[in-house]
Amino acid sequence: MIRSSAVGWSLRSLYDWRRFYEEAVVETDLRRLPVLIRAAHAAIDARVEELKHHHKASPEERQALEDALAGLGVLRREAESNSIHPSGR
Repeated sequence: MIRSSAVGWSLRSLYDWRRFYEEAVVETDLRRLPVLIRAAHAAIDARVEELKHHHKASPEERQALEDALAGLGVLRREAESNSIHPSGR
């Protein structure tokens, strides 16, 4: 982990949530998707919690976090819909 002693934040935590989110978004295996969605959601929640204490996020990152959570919601509903109707409806 890269850490800045001057500002006390880690570059790793700044970008970790995006890696989890991107992995969920590109997954095509519906069996793996729920696990990846939960992992991405947990990573985003952890970053949001971190920002509550450190206030180091840019407005752009805060918006990206909100957008990612909304995207995961859509992805989750779509995955649930496809698991109910595996033939594509």
